[in-house]
Amino acid sequence: MGIFDSAKDKATEFLNSEAGEQKSDEFLNKAADAAAGRFGEDKSEHINRVRDLADDRLGTTEDPAD
Repeated sequence: MGIFDSAKDKATEFLNSEAGEQKSDEFLNKAADAAAGRFGEDKSEHINRVRDLADDRLGTTEDPAD
């Protein structure tokens, strides 16, 4: 296993933890706020949809044993 495989495994493990879920949510919320500020509130529906889709793909709070 190479160094990148190890880093990927650690990142995946972190994102699948509760702390990782909280950090990814925090990051996505800040990014969505910045995008809404840049593109205007009239685009907020689209921005929030993309934020939610990204959140679904990043991390999970489910038990990996399931």
